[in-house]
Amino acid sequence: MIGHRGRGIQELLERLQDGLKRVFVTERPVVISTSSATGLMEAAVRNGVGSGKVLSLVNGAFSSRFGEIAMACGKETELWTVDWGRYHDPEQLDERLAKEDYDAVTLSHSETSTGVLQDLESIARVSARYPGVMLLVDSVTGVAGTEVRTDDWELDFVLTGSQKALALPPGLSFGVASEAMMDRSSVVTNKGYYFDLVPLMKALEASQTPSTPAVSLLYALEAQLERIRVEGIENRWSRHAAMQRATIDWVDEMQAEGVGVDVLAPPGYRSPTVTGLSLPDTISGPEVVAAMRDRGWVIGGGYARLKEKSVRIGHMGDHTVANLTELLEALGEVLR
Repeated sequence: MIGHRGRGIQELLERLQDGLKRVFVTERPVVISTSSATGLMEAAVRNGVGSGKVLSLVNGAFSSRFGEIAMACGKETELWTVDWGRYHDPEQLDERLAKEDYDAVTLSHSETSTGVLQDLESIARVSARYPGVMLLVDSVTGVAGTEVRTDDWELDFVLTGSQKALALPPGLSFGVASEAMMDRSSVVTNKGYYFDLVPLMKALEASQTPSTPAVSLLYALEAQLERIRVEGIENRWSRHAAMQRATIDWVDEMQAEGVGVDVLAPPGYRSPTVTGLSLPDTISGPEVVAAMRDRGWVIGGGYARLKEKSVRIGHMGDHTVANLTELLEALGEVLR
């Protein structure tokens, strides 16, 4: 451990910035928060929304949470809800933004509860036509596992957590705010204290944090960012895409055998980091999770309303196609 107000922590934070900028594909400073990603979701709302409305794109449990956070922060919030396992059409978003004024749009890039990947680039292109609208993006299972180009796509605020595709222990979250987002934050009132982006960014300019950071986790982050540098961020995206393809191919093979398993997300909108699977009527989600645990494997159960009839495979972080193949063989045995 080192003191969090000395030169040592400044040097560490300076080193971390280069690696984090590489992960987010940005030249902007990357905020490091000692909190879960939910904390930075709240920061997005508190700093990006003034007295106007929020349009919250909901297609699963975590996008729903974003809307709940906006309402809990006292913001007028309109929920645009589609079925779990579906995505939001950018053209329909354009129609909504043209008809009514909003301060912000919230969405989950990679909806962890279903494995749906929103077309973030197209949604960002639509949002950019409305300069007063802040695009607030939860990319908890997106960043470091699938393509995110923060600057090129003009994302106003994009955030992730440490424990997903970055493959770190939980306890840190990271976010990038655009210049427009910081302009909005500078005039918004009643933002609270801990997640106010203005002092967070001011401290970052001095390679500091406003409050005590999780120093030990920062060392883990430094080690992992070096591994990502060696692999290359685009190669990392490609490895995750290869794991997704392997999972989809396995589903096709199972269906050819007559096993009633399917992918929750539609083609073209499937996350490279997590696949949600609907199960045959003969077995429940908790039964599959337990059977896999007996074989030495941990997979995700179905989330919330999907608990009984689905499971999730988190093929992200430092996993490989070879490792995933072993898991899928075991899962095939369980489902047969």
